[in-house]
Amino acid sequence: QVQLVETGGGLVQAGDSLRLSCAASGRGFSRHIMGWFRQAAGKEREFVAAIRSDGATYYADSVKGRFTISRDNTKNTVSLQMNNLKSEDTAVYYCAADIALSFSSAAYSYDYWGQGTRVTVSS
Repeated sequence: QVQLVETGGGLVQAGDSLRLSCAASGRGFSRHIMGWFRQAAGKEREFVAAIRSDGATYYADSVKGRFTISRDNTKNTVSLQMNNLKSEDTAVYYCAADIALSFSSAAYSYDYWGQGTRVTVSS
């Protein structure tokens, strides 16, 4: 069992930066693929970024070059640095853990989820 808690959301202006963090408890964190998803009002949950246990990263095209995902296996944390935020980045952001060995951007592939943290970007 893995518990995930996200922090760092808030209200920012377009062009600002924000850093989200996810603290994981439970066993096996270092082996899991960790991902960030987001869900805007009235829309489906969408993939944002993921990082494998070996540090390989994956990004949605909409955030590539602006967002950076990282992990610290010694602290059981995963972070999402978001730069040059846009109004379309407004959403609830979720941290997720996938116990599978291969990467997937599909939300249904992820086994554990945090409660989410809200990010609002005003234009």
